[in-house]
Amino acid sequence: MALLKCCFDPGEVAEMFDTLYQNDPGCCCGCCSAFRPRYKRLVDSIFPVYPQDGLVKSNMEKLTFYSLSSPEKTDRIGEYLYQRAARDIYRKKYGFVIIAMEAMDQLLLACHAPTLNLFVESFLKMVQKLLETTEPDLQILATQSFVKFANIEEDTPSYHRRYDFFVSKFSAMCHSGDSKEIRDKIRTAGIKGLQAVVRKTVSDDLVENIWEPVHMDKIVPSLLFNMQDSSFHKDQRIADDVQEDGTDPPMLAETCMRELVGRASFGHIRVVLRPVLRHFDLHKLWVPNEFAIHTFRIIMFSIQAQYSYTVVEILMAHLDENVKSSATIRTSIAEVLSKIIAIAAGESVGPTVLEIINSLLNHLRDSVKNGTCQADEKQYQEALINALGEFANHLPDYQKIEIMMFIMSKIPFPLVDNQTPADNMLQSILLKSLLKVGTKYQTIHLNTTFPVSFLEPLLRMSLAPDPEMRLLVQKILHTLIDRHGNLEKLSKLALNIADLDLNIEKSSRPDLIFINKHGPIIYDALYTSLQMDSNTPENIEAVYTTLALLCVELNSTETVIDLLQLLLGIQSLALSSTALSAAQKFNLHTLVIGLLVLIPDVVNIQPLSDYAKRLVEARKEEAPHCLPDMLSHYPGECEPANKIPHLLVDQMAVCDYLKASGIDSSRLSQTSPYGAGGPGVIAGSQRHSWMETSARGSIMEIQSVHEVDSAASSPGLARKMPEEDLTFESMKKVLTEPIEVRKEAEAERRKQISQAFRTATFSELVRRTQPKHDILQNRLNEIFKSLSVTDAGNVEEPKGTQIPTYEQNFPELFYY
Repeated sequence: MALLKCCFDPGEVAEMFDTLYQNDPGCCCGCCSAFRPRYKRLVDSIFPVYPQDGLVKSNMEKLTFYSLSSPEKTDRIGEYLYQRAARDIYRKKYGFVIIAMEAMDQLLLACHAPTLNLFVESFLKMVQKLLETTEPDLQILATQSFVKFANIEEDTPSYHRRYDFFVSKFSAMCHSGDSKEIRDKIRTAGIKGLQAVVRKTVSDDLVENIWEPVHMDKIVPSLLFNMQDSSFHKDQRIADDVQEDGTDPPMLAETCMRELVGRASFGHIRVVLRPVLRHFDLHKLWVPNEFAIHTFRIIMFSIQAQYSYTVVEILMAHLDENVKSSATIRTSIAEVLSKIIAIAAGESVGPTVLEIINSLLNHLRDSVKNGTCQADEKQYQEALINALGEFANHLPDYQKIEIMMFIMSKIPFPLVDNQTPADNMLQSILLKSLLKVGTKYQTIHLNTTFPVSFLEPLLRMSLAPDPEMRLLVQKILHTLIDRHGNLEKLSKLALNIADLDLNIEKSSRPDLIFINKHGPIIYDALYTSLQMDSNTPENIEAVYTTLALLCVELNSTETVIDLLQLLLGIQSLALSSTALSAAQKFNLHTLVIGLLVLIPDVVNIQPLSDYAKRLVEARKEEAPHCLPDMLSHYPGECEPANKIPHLLVDQMAVCDYLKASGIDSSRLSQTSPYGAGGPGVIAGSQRHSWMETSARGSIMEIQSVHEVDSAASSPGLARKMPEEDLTFESMKKVLTEPIEVRKEAEAERRKQISQAFRTATFSELVRRTQPKHDILQNRLNEIFKSLSVTDAGNVEEPKGTQIPTYEQNFPELFYY
């Protein structure tokens, strides 16, 4: 009876019958096989006597057939296999555990969709049991089985199934620290497991959300930890190091990271990038930043194209969070940004472009506030400027123009001599940013490159007190004007133009219209900048390059007269200016002769070209200091140019040579619009009010200039020049008094009016603007009175006490 009892309750004598079941599933008397369920007998039959013999394939086929024909038994089969494997793990009979796992895999692949859920729970319990062991082989085996399971597409999702344990365990395996051989196998298994979890969960919204931060905070750092050993960012010669069998953990981690980022939707990008940034912060991986650049390039190339600008936005936000970090860290982050920002440029449209540009400019402004002298801070600023240039380089030209206008609007004004170093630095940094964008722009037509809203502020900046800023503005003009690759050839003043091999084409009609319209203010700005006593030879030579490029790009006889007028004006400035040093005057004469040689060679005016060459030869003999190269200091024995008039450019001779070439020189023979006085000497309407403002260096005077100009329309403030008193004495004074005195008096009067309108109270302004004695008003009163009398015979004369309507004044209260 005891023997029969064991058949019904084998747990009571389990230890005795375990061996019997292993050796003979039918028990020692044959009664056990009669009373045990069939699925158990089939499961037991697949195990051999010795584990090294492997799975009994014939019996495995029977078990598979049974599970397919009786799907309701599938969950019991799986549970029984799990129990046997758990017992064998406890007894460290790992060979039978491997056989049980192999049977699980075959049954999993054989299950049809309707019955898969019945078997999966036992399968996952089995996998989890193996992963919990300390045996690397069992962990690897369990991972392989999980990967097979993840590749099976299920028709019906399982809402109750969770993968928290698998995410945690596979992440832990990615950080294995065993010996190298075992470590690589465990890490590879962990990465494959994470990849399988992502594949299994990301495609179905009804199962567990793998994008939860609790999961991403484990998955992403695990992948980055393995990617750190990648040879991609360490050595370009990686072909020999990469294992071809796909077991290289860094390579596998990169593949998994690409897949993870590629599957992320717009709402999940931030969830993926947040642990990336945290990992780099905690492990101090920003410096050096080779790995950071490598990682973010992987992210940018893997992410969906329309979301790429989000990565830039997140990285910029992280830069904001590190505003108090060291300049080295911020520089590294900015360099990473410069490497990836070009990838996002192609997908950035509309407001996104200006948002990115504005963010970069804000970082530059903050950097200037942090410090203006530290070398690390300057490197950070250079990294931001490079990022700005890389971003603009991949944008269409019309957006580059918008960016340059946007940057110009951010440059602080006014330009005054007493600016703080921080203001000067910010202006310089923004101009460098503008120059960086300009180098990425290819000019087609000057009118599209220089809209008025961009040209006028740029020319105003060319009159900044700081010579370094003026030089930057000239460089911006150089890169935007040059369309035929002549900038490098004309960067230094040369007298032998034939050796330069300039690329010259005939100018287009739109360009001529542009220079006819805006040429006066351009030439005026260049002329005014040459009057500044802080100019260095580099500043003067930069103005030469600007004018030379204009001459080459606007190759037409229509532009020759304007250029020659400016040339003669510069020569006059060098002769009569008292503010410039002797070296600066010599530099101006060198500039004049350089332009005189270039202009007829470009426009093909042979008589004028011959004259210029004769002048050069004469200067070589008598005044070599008035020829290239420009110097900051000249020997004291150098003869001033006003003492050698025969070596100066003769206006009448130039007119004659132009006439000989068939060019109308009547404008050139007239009084030059360029004088030798202070800043802003162009006569008539050619000088704009904004240029007068720039020359004085105060943006606040823009309104003042307009107020003065409109003073004639204000009662009591009509402009009355001394010349308007048409008496003999006044006419004599006009003829005999020097024009400089009148200009100084006019400037002083303007200054007084401007000061009065800015400092006087409102009541005082009202008092000053009330009419005192107006002849026109009295005459009108007489006319209206006579009309009222003679209008009709039956019209009564108005009473003496009645005030006509047109003479009634508003009450004093209305002034306020």
